[in-house]
Amino acid sequence: MLVEERRQKLRDLISTHGFASLQDLARKIDVSESTIRRDLEHLHQMGYLRRTHGGAVWNQDGAPLPPLEERTGRQLEEKRWIGELASSLIQNGDTVLLDGGTTTLEVAREILGTGKRVQVVTNSLPIAQMFAANPGSDLVVLGGYVYPRTGVALGSSTMRMLEDLHAHVAILSVGGITQEGLFNSNLLLVETERAMMRRAERVIVVADHTKLGRRALTWLCALDDIDDLVVDDHVTAETRDWLEKAGIRLHVAKRACGYTT
Repeated sequence: MLVEERRQKLRDLISTHGFASLQDLARKIDVSESTIRRDLEHLHQMGYLRRTHGGAVWNQDGAPLPPLEERTGRQLEEKRWIGELASSLIQNGDTVLLDGGTTTLEVAREILGTGKRVQVVTNSLPIAQMFAANPGSDLVVLGGYVYPRTGVALGSSTMRMLEDLHAHVAILSVGGITQEGLFNSNLLLVETERAMMRRAERVIVVADHTKLGRRALTWLCALDDIDDLVVDDHVTAETRDWLEKAGIRLHVAKRACGYTT
């Protein structure tokens, strides 16, 4: 198991239960306690959790996201497939709300690549920068508190700007999807995404397969609160079954521009 994969499993276990002992974590992940101890120290330094005697407690104030440039390379190929498929759901003339995230960044690249004439509303500085130089698109940038290391504006100022807007489509990324609903990693992020959902006629969520079947810190919404979910083709048959039973229009992106719905 790769180091990052092991640490992600640790985050999932501790965030789900709130607390986990060193012995339990070593047994469930099948590595030595000394390895777990080093991983917990790393996650403690990153702010995901607090080390305690004999284990760790999840940081209820919200675990920080890694920097955008660090996250961009993960599942990059799958995110590009997802971006291509999601962009095909956008029509010329649409007003599109795009939140911040590495997968929505790929959606933005694809929209630009197709030359569609759209109006983009975003709280993501990296996405705004991409569209600012494009003469074929109108751009509205949502202001507010810029979350460190992600370049995403969040909070009350952002939501006040959203109150006066209307969009045909909102395209959102999430930190986790289970049968309980959709989750994300930050309370301010979730509040802003909920405001985006209220201002859009159609809500599309984009998520690679690593987000399926896992929770993040904060519950965002129920499965039936969204209209479409775009995923890559590593989604399992079992996961696909409960997603479709929830009434979501499921779009599965594949390599070489192929996709199914």
